Amino acid sequence: MKDTNVISRSVIGRLPRYYRFLGELQQKGISRISSGELAGKMGLTASQIRQDLNCFGGFGQQGYGYNVPALREQLAGILGLDQTYTAVLIGAGNLGRAVAGHMSIDDRGFRLIGIFDVDPLYKGIKIRGLPIQPDSMLPEFCAASAPDMAVLCVPEDAAPAVVEQLIGCGVRNFWNFSHYDIKRDHPEVNVENVHLNDSLMMLSYKIKNRQDDTP
Repeated sequence: MKDTNVISRSVIGRLPRYYRFLGELQQKGISRISSGELAGKMGLTASQIRQDLNCFGGFGQQGYGYNVPALREQLAGILGLDQTYTAVLIGAGNLGRAVAGHMSIDDRGFRLIGIFDVDPLYKGIKIRGLPIQPDSMLPEFCAASAPDMAVLCVPEDAAPAVVEQLIGCGVRNFWNFSHYDIKRDHPEVNVENVHLNDSLMMLSYKIKNRQDDTP
């Protein structure tokens, strides 16, 4: 395997798609597939797939192709999905409730263990069996449970103080749905930003220019 520090972000960014697609193949009972067949189904090239996977080791066999369950298991290990990280969600408004209630983070290596909000009207309401707790309880909760990650679903103006508090509680990993640029002020932490409006604007651009996602 190459040094993961020199593997491009674009290659790493394709791994979840490989993992998801291999899961769909497994559900259909497909246990073996060639790089050419996989490329055709995913809208990539066989060369691209081989180059991407070769960054992490040799998974295919010439004349046989890829063992679908084995490759998916290998990708799960590379992505860290063979481990379980604990998460807290901050912000139980419409977006926070949607994320907590409908996104399958449990299937992606994370287990939600706490939900917090500043609004006292939400106190005690349960989402996925977890009661919403007041934000004043967050330091005590973090001290007792040491969550690995925080899901940030708060307004941009509230986010800096929340991030400061979480970092002070030992949290160093963020799934960020706010518009606050965490990395600008805290380059030492891990952040994955989710900007829904950016995605919508990209769709607008493609519609205007009649572009599609196939290479």
